[in-house]
Amino acid sequence: MTKVFIDGSQGTTGLKIFDRLSKRTDIELHVLTGDDRKDPEARKKALNEADIAFLCLPDAAATEAVEWVENDHTVILDTSTAHRTSPGWAYGFPELSDAAFQNVKNGKRIAVPGCHASGFIALIEPLVQNGFLKPETYLSCTSLTGYSGGGKKMIAQYETETDNPLLKAPRVYGLSQQHKHLKEMVAVTGLKTAPAFCPIVAPFYSGMLVTVVLDARDLQNGKTADDIKMLYRSLYNTSIVSYADAPDEEGFLSAAKLSTLDRMEISVFGNSERILLAARYDNLGKGASGAALECMNIVMGLDPDYGLEL
Repeated sequence: MTKVFIDGSQGTTGLKIFDRLSKRTDIELHVLTGDDRKDPEARKKALNEADIAFLCLPDAAATEAVEWVENDHTVILDTSTAHRTSPGWAYGFPELSDAAFQNVKNGKRIAVPGCHASGFIALIEPLVQNGFLKPETYLSCTSLTGYSGGGKKMIAQYETETDNPLLKAPRVYGLSQQHKHLKEMVAVTGLKTAPAFCPIVAPFYSGMLVTVVLDARDLQNGKTADDIKMLYRSLYNTSIVSYADAPDEEGFLSAAKLSTLDRMEISVFGNSERILLAARYDNLGKGASGAALECMNIVMGLDPDYGLEL
């Protein structure tokens, strides 16, 4: 039976992964408790005994944990930012291409994508790689997320400061244009320049809506919105990531529509001059724990959607 270890199971992502894996009977789940959770020797031993290890840790701790692995069989699934652009690490968005899927399937080191980055990359990587957009194209991206994306501290703030007027409306953050997901958003898509990025946290628990507006004049070789739709339909046709034609709710798109689920909807709106690309999913699902479990399934040779909520 596959031995699975979760290093750092007390954070939002770690708790979610633990909760979901604890219901599975096809793995042997190992989580350290008490003082062992912070004991380097206990963690090192558990990492080296595991077939698959999830790292749900801050970046520095995740980097250190990888260095502790002394064998060639433990597969590391890192949910932190530390290794998403590191050489030798597979990027855990297998729907991008057959090569991306194989990299996850055969990888020993797999970086689980960032929540905001997942939607942007799903929308833009195919356009750059297939010649629809030049790598030099300057883009802007807006990403609306539920407050659970901020972790335990933000969750507690929203759920205890119920009279705080500042928490009753959406809040823009990442004001310095230095958000930690920008690095992978550039590296994985093939863009030469980071997009202008506007992340927004809103007073709902989970869900995510990432949008990118294109000027049709930026499209190359006479490509149109219909061509983008055709490309997305051909690429995204699985139970986890799929193209959704006209999925709006009477002219609105709710970021909470896929809350609690592990799938992603890709859509195209707009007109012949201005094209709106949209990705909807759950920041805790395809944006975090769902993506991590999908990668684990692929490593184990299971159907990618095994045990996922779709």
